[in-house]
Amino acid sequence: MDAKNNNVLPFEIRDVEPELADELMKYFTGELTGFVQVGPKRYFLPNKYKQEARNIYNMPVRPTDIFVASYPRSGTTWTQELVWMVANDLDYEKSDAIPLTERYPFLEFSIFVHPIMKERFREENKHSPQKLKLLELVSQPGTEQLAAIAGARFIKTHLPLSLLPPALLDHGKMVYVARDPRDVVVSFYHLNRSMRTQGYVGDFKTYWNYFIRDLHHWTPYFDHLKEAWEKRHHPNMLFLFYEELSKDLPAAVRRVSAFLNKRYSEEQIQRLCRHLSVDSFKSNKSVNYDVMSELGIMVKGEGGFIRKGKAGGWREHFDEEMAQQAERWISDNLRGTDFRFPHMDKEAQ
Repeated sequence: MDAKNNNVLPFEIRDVEPELADELMKYFTGELTGFVQVGPKRYFLPNKYKQEARNIYNMPVRPTDIFVASYPRSGTTWTQELVWMVANDLDYEKSDAIPLTERYPFLEFSIFVHPIMKERFREENKHSPQKLKLLELVSQPGTEQLAAIAGARFIKTHLPLSLLPPALLDHGKMVYVARDPRDVVVSFYHLNRSMRTQGYVGDFKTYWNYFIRDLHHWTPYFDHLKEAWEKRHHPNMLFLFYEELSKDLPAAVRRVSAFLNKRYSEEQIQRLCRHLSVDSFKSNKSVNYDVMSELGIMVKGEGGFIRKGKAGGWREHFDEEMAQQAERWISDNLRGTDFRFPHMDKEAQ
């Protein structure tokens, strides 16, 4: 893109209607201005996205960049650590020493930190210069954090491909991970209750209905997946399923290793799988988002950032009506596409 055109966006950003925004803000108490819907697919994001949209879309991508992308709660943290370890020659010492949040700037997290909420966090942490410094780091726009990194960059994002730099796959690499939306919504519900930047205060059924109506952050869910799925054969795209990681983690490690042109012995792979186990993750401060808890952005009580880490847990939260509704919703959204969740095909047999 020419420098003179680097402020151009090829999509429209529309404000969500005030009445609907007011309704949503009663449930999502961390957002205090409103929401936007972006592009022809109407991706749903906080109002503050308008400040960062151009910087994100026009961000220069380097040949050494590795993006880990997903819809939230799809196994992102799991995949981040897997990718980083494979790319960094299984450097356990460095992984333990440097929190994942520092190893992977979260590209768009700053748009979720409303200025009023940031002031609250600043007031709560004013006694600690170290915490104030941390707060500035996590709320700094991801594009600014990334511009300051001299070497290889690892980038976390939940944005769909259409809102990311258009030449991303021509220059950098992306590992995308997808998960059964029923498990996603259960996990995201618990996270939204604990993350004050979202601050969800309603019940699960209300949350589910906003999710399937595309009135929740980063939705529409299926368009998000389909954009990455369409690029799954690109040499710089690796598409993974959470359920594959759950069922056969060593096979997923081998796929990531091949994608990143790395070779490891079976013994090394088994050790990495032990490191990546859910039990190991739950006790691993480097990956368990302790920074957010330390700053008071995340409150404990919903099981922590790493929850159960199992596939199919949605059945404990859905009543019969919701289960049937989900089945129809999934079927409607996959009709006419070749996208299939591998585990769903097996369930149907």
